[in-house]
Amino acid sequence: MEWSIKVSWSASIYLFSFLLSLGISLWLTPWMAGTAKRIGLVDRPDSALKTHAAPIPYMGGLAVFVSFLVGFSPFYQLDQDVLAILLGGTLVLILGILDDLGDLPPMTKLLGQTLAILIVLKAGVAIKIAVLPPIAAYPLSFLWLLGMTNSFNIIDIMDGLSSGVAAIACLFLFILAITAGQPGTALMTVALLGSLLGFLKFNFYPARIYLGDAGSLFVGFMLGALSMVGIYARSNPIALLAPVLILGIPIFDTLFVMGIRWKRGIPVMKGSPDHFALRLRKWRLTVVQTVAVSYLAAFLLGVGALVMVFGTQSLALAVLVSISLLILLAAFWLKRIDMTL
Repeated sequence: MEWSIKVSWSASIYLFSFLLSLGISLWLTPWMAGTAKRIGLVDRPDSALKTHAAPIPYMGGLAVFVSFLVGFSPFYQLDQDVLAILLGGTLVLILGILDDLGDLPPMTKLLGQTLAILIVLKAGVAIKIAVLPPIAAYPLSFLWLLGMTNSFNIIDIMDGLSSGVAAIACLFLFILAITAGQPGTALMTVALLGSLLGFLKFNFYPARIYLGDAGSLFVGFMLGALSMVGIYARSNPIALLAPVLILGIPIFDTLFVMGIRWKRGIPVMKGSPDHFALRLRKWRLTVVQTVAVSYLAAFLLGVGALVMVFGTQSLALAVLVSISLLILLAAFWLKRIDMTL
């Protein structure tokens, strides 16, 4: 995907974009937390899945959204592709805000997300694999974006988990965009990275503000869209799977939770304490340790993705097989943890 840039791209521009989005996020997030408290937009604990001690304000996602926009828009000549991604992301954000204000019916959320994804696909932003006919790229892209949009919402069940994992994904997508000569993708990922890190200061344990559905859906949508436009198969075709590794933590938890709920005969969309993070907590780890382990896993998966992109085909295959086996072992072990009280 070719994006026109009207400035001289240098490290200083990326650094300034990062620092600008970081600074805005650090300033705006506490203000959003105070505003959310004043209007009563808070996540109240219950006796089931929400076990925090006191109500925690939402609206963190809005702080991330504004910081991201301020961080990249002054340096970028907006084109059709970027406008489509921003429009889709904004629609998803609005859906999330409405859901935070009062639970939206699942079908309404699905229809809204479908519209946002179709906007992006209509602009031609889609997964492009040479061996697949163009008509096959759109269903694949639709499923990818729908899954990623919801996956970060699914793992947003512990202080700092979703936002930190998303920040690590941004870092590796930024590295790949820079090395592939994609300044537009690089700028958007580095601005999103700055906004997430600024928010993470207040979202890490003990959290003072949450992303809310607005933030987690927006972040998932943006990372899903930006990962679709990367250039991965530089040395070998196996590297096309690099985004799956970079976004492996939310993908793993989504499939893991869906599989367990399906086996237990409960609705896939129904909340339950089956997430990998909650199982690690039940095992013996603290919240901070659980999140740290998740960060480490996300980082190692990102490193694996880089090895796949820049290595030979045999090395990429070895990395893919090794990681796949480790993931299967982790899933088997996590499933054995007894979640009964």
